[in-house]
Amino acid sequence: MESSTSSPPPTQSDPLEAFTRRTLEAGDIAVLILYFLFVLAVGLWSTVKTKRDTVKGYFLAGGNMLWWPVGASLFASNVGSGHFVGLAGSGAAAGLSVTAYELNGLFFVLMLSWIFLPIYITGQVTTMPEYLWKRFGGNRIPIILAVLYLFIYIFTKISVDMYAGAIFIQQSLHVNLYLAVVGLLAVTALYTIAGGLAAVIYTDALQTLIMLIGALILMGYSFAAVGGLEGLEEKYFLAMASNRSGNSSCGLPREDAFHIFRDPVTSDLPWPGILFGMSIPSLWYWCTDQVIVQRTLAAKNLSHAKGGSLMAAYLKVLPLFIMVFPGMVSRVLFPDEVACADPEICREVCSNPAGCSDIAYPKLVLELLPTGLRGLMMAVMVAALTSSLTSIFNSASTIFTMDLWNHLRPRASEKELMIVGRVFVLLLVLVSILWIPVVQASQGGQLFIYIQSISSYLQPPVAVVFIMGCFWKRANEKGAFFGLVLGLLLGLVRLILDFIYVQPRCDQLDERPAVVKDVHYLYFSMILSSVTLITVCAVSWFTEPPSKEMVSRLTWFTRHDPVVQKEQVPSATPPPLTLSHNGTPEASGTNIQFEMVQENMSKTHSCDMTTKRSKVVKAILWLCGMENKGKEPAPSRADPVIVSLEENPLVKTLLDLSLIICISCAIFLWGYFA
Repeated sequence: MESSTSSPPPTQSDPLEAFTRRTLEAGDIAVLILYFLFVLAVGLWSTVKTKRDTVKGYFLAGGNMLWWPVGASLFASNVGSGHFVGLAGSGAAAGLSVTAYELNGLFFVLMLSWIFLPIYITGQVTTMPEYLWKRFGGNRIPIILAVLYLFIYIFTKISVDMYAGAIFIQQSLHVNLYLAVVGLLAVTALYTIAGGLAAVIYTDALQTLIMLIGALILMGYSFAAVGGLEGLEEKYFLAMASNRSGNSSCGLPREDAFHIFRDPVTSDLPWPGILFGMSIPSLWYWCTDQVIVQRTLAAKNLSHAKGGSLMAAYLKVLPLFIMVFPGMVSRVLFPDEVACADPEICREVCSNPAGCSDIAYPKLVLELLPTGLRGLMMAVMVAALTSSLTSIFNSASTIFTMDLWNHLRPRASEKELMIVGRVFVLLLVLVSILWIPVVQASQGGQLFIYIQSISSYLQPPVAVVFIMGCFWKRANEKGAFFGLVLGLLLGLVRLILDFIYVQPRCDQLDERPAVVKDVHYLYFSMILSSVTLITVCAVSWFTEPPSKEMVSRLTWFTRHDPVVQKEQVPSATPPPLTLSHNGTPEASGTNIQFEMVQENMSKTHSCDMTTKRSKVVKAILWLCGMENKGKEPAPSRADPVIVSLEENPLVKTLLDLSLIICISCAIFLWGYFA
């Protein structure tokens, strides 16, 4: 047992002799199995409890969510295993700078419910591409946006979270990385495909509690091991790998490790980029991303949506203490592995010659915690992974089904939409697995930096188009289209250049082009935002203004306008059968006759299903939420359930006061660590 907790200095003959290979014990595995059973039970309970056989029930959870599951789901959807591995890894490699992303997000999750959500509610939208379809008209912008969202989900969300979760399992069980990925996906896909958004939100609430308990326990062990924050500040700068070359700067801790604001030219995260370049992708993520917005749209009313955002904002303070600081502690305790500077040794330690900072959090869990608690933290990591993946799977299937498939087949039945949404999840998983090797090799082994750099190339044009659509009534379809296309083309060029000219290791000469080497990705985000903004404004100003129908109730200044009937593009019109706000079908006479015929057919069909395989077929139909009830629900875009901006005056005042307190706390943290 002693050899598993401490190790002698590395020898010349075998530099890896010192590296511990601790694995999960029987008690840890028992805790993990109990966790799996518990989450499955909650997922199946929510699957049975909620209505999931309609578009509204499956994609918007029926609109009955209270503030606390909404807030927990917002936090859990954001903080996946990529956060635990990525934030801790970047903390180990570079210090506190990545905390800026978390504190930045705190402001924008509040902006979502106080500023953007009222616009989405009055516009009666379900998906973000649908908002742009209503605001600007035409089909080209929503289709481009739907494809782009799926592209971003694969490259920056699904593959990253699967890779991060696989790292954790690989370090603890020493199994093949891809085998670990497949195992993780089995449980995740089960209740996501079966239960829809309701199952996702309820399991997110449970997993948020597990994440916080486990992460806070590990934080306590971490600070105890280094003598608190003062001990960490002293020992971090001495945490260097013993195998580091003496005449090289590789593997040295940064001198500005305990500061968020850093040099605008030479640092890893320049302070102008943090203030301006980081804000646009953050606004995209928290205010226009389907994964996040869909949770607030599922809230019972606007006040519950605001309460959920407040809860998520307060929780966003925690990653600094439960992820970044423990990552820095891991470097102090295990410098030869976490801070390895030799590519060959790094390859042996973590299978990544670019660096092993991403194993900081798994290493801390496996080496610092006793039996049982290690199992709990494994459950935390699996909780983080599954909660994030299920959220993305549900939102991605929503976008594909409602914005792409509905466009190709505008009269697709409700059953067809349910099948397509679920099958698309499986396709998404396969593509994401194929992308994992690229994630593994990117950005010098810092997973979190990979996520943010990709986001800075693809998200600013979309964010600018949403901002102009929401707050400038003169913005029209031509301006939004040309601004979006130009911005995305520039972003894709930089993205491709980054993949072609990979960041060299510390001891190698940097021969990349100046646009890649000298223009930080946060500065490029600022350039991209400016180009898109100028294009949208210029083209909109010199072309015809949008009609009143394209503006009414779809901007901040017109959200209180009376309801106006809008003439939409014929090719994109919803099917003739729609859902009313109370969820009941509204049918024309022809469709009523069709339903009667279909009901008779279903009764006949049910009589024929008396063979031995009938139970199997019924089980499959139940899993997909398509039990044969004799009457197929009406196909439509799911109307958002929140239909009013009215709030109880007392509740509204309390929420506004809580908003002021939360923002004040965030400003204090910015000032303290800047």
